[in-house]
Amino acid sequence: MLRLFLPAWLTGIVALAQSHSPNSVTFDKEVLPILQKNCQGCHRPGEVAPMSLLSYSEARPWAKAIKTAVLQKKMPPWFADPEYGHFANDRRLTEADINTLVAWADEGAPQGNPKDAPPPLTFQDGWNIKPDLVIEMPKDFQLPPTGTINYQFIRVPGNFNEDLWVTAAEMRPGNPAVLHHGKVWVVPPGSKWMANAVPGEAYENQEAGRTAEGDGNDILGKFNPGLGAQRFDVNGAAKFVPKGSDLVFELHYTAMGKPTTDRSKLGLVLAKHAPPTRYILLSGAPSGLNLVIPPGDSNAEVVAEATTMTDFQLAYIQPHMHLRGKDYELRLIYPTGEAETAFKGRFDFEWQLGYDLAKPIVVPKGTRIIGIAHFDNSPNNRFNPDPTKEVHWGPQNWDEMQGVFLGLLTDMKADPHKLLKPSGPSLLPRGKSGPTLAALEPTTAR
Repeated sequence: MLRLFLPAWLTGIVALAQSHSPNSVTFDKEVLPILQKNCQGCHRPGEVAPMSLLSYSEARPWAKAIKTAVLQKKMPPWFADPEYGHFANDRRLTEADINTLVAWADEGAPQGNPKDAPPPLTFQDGWNIKPDLVIEMPKDFQLPPTGTINYQFIRVPGNFNEDLWVTAAEMRPGNPAVLHHGKVWVVPPGSKWMANAVPGEAYENQEAGRTAEGDGNDILGKFNPGLGAQRFDVNGAAKFVPKGSDLVFELHYTAMGKPTTDRSKLGLVLAKHAPPTRYILLSGAPSGLNLVIPPGDSNAEVVAEATTMTDFQLAYIQPHMHLRGKDYELRLIYPTGEAETAFKGRFDFEWQLGYDLAKPIVVPKGTRIIGIAHFDNSPNNRFNPDPTKEVHWGPQNWDEMQGVFLGLLTDMKADPHKLLKPSGPSLLPRGKSGPTLAALEPTTAR
């Protein structure tokens, strides 16, 4: 076989020419569209991701890191098992997208021709939506430099002169470095929950106030790392905010080592007309309030259950656990005895994602909704606050929760307090572990 040996200087020129050949993958033409579609919602200034990927100069230093993240499928974050359910907001990259990003990094991450680049995405004042209405906390909340900060509850006047129908919402922290997660509750007229609260002032220990009917049990907007905006216009639905309602901002802060402040806000997109169907976001049902996680258990199982009291459609699933959470499964046991797994996937405390079902599931009255979670309370869990501790339900990160936020499409006259009731394992007294699948009826414990 004939071999040609080139001088070193000529070899370098040939290699350079090959690395910038017309077939090279470039940032402007091939990579930027992928980043715009899948990454820039979080990877931009003021968001939860650690670096911005809006431009070539910002993305170029991270080319190898991007390659590693997409090959390991750590980015974009997505934890649903593809064998169970189909989701409208599925963030997974296609194999073609992964190959493109890997090739770009392997070829030296060239920029290409700026004329090939798509127009930059525009974020209106940082929002992922274009809000018709923005409601902000009346004043800054002052955070201490260290120590535990209990959940804060701040009542904010709504000044709603008419009923509102909301098709999308986005809660944005004023200081994302200190707000780990938050919710904004609708407080309808006549509610006794925080009725005497001074607007704008922060209160602690208000979790148990939403007990009586009419006190408010609907979440208008949420903030979690990576969650983004929430849409409620599934099948033409919208969220209802009655005339005269106020809002309560529920805020979970973490100290950052120096005094600082936060003033979070909520943006709303309003419907032009009253919808045919109401969207309700239920908090924590089914819930494992009686959970017990033994010390050192690397795969502790906790099962919760609720039974539906009316017909509705299931449109959204967002599991919720804390630092020991590993995975979560949501099963539906229909009145006929048939079973369906609506969701199954890993849980990551740092990326608490929500999952929009591509097609809402019809859930008839009498259906049992089963939540099955596993927790790692062993020393091998690097996030574990104390593997020697028996863990019970509690609000702080070193406690645990086993619950789920469910987005439901209901009749316009549906009462949010009468959609689900605890049943089965959720009614058991607290034991030494669990409750586990063994607490279910034999026909469903499989």
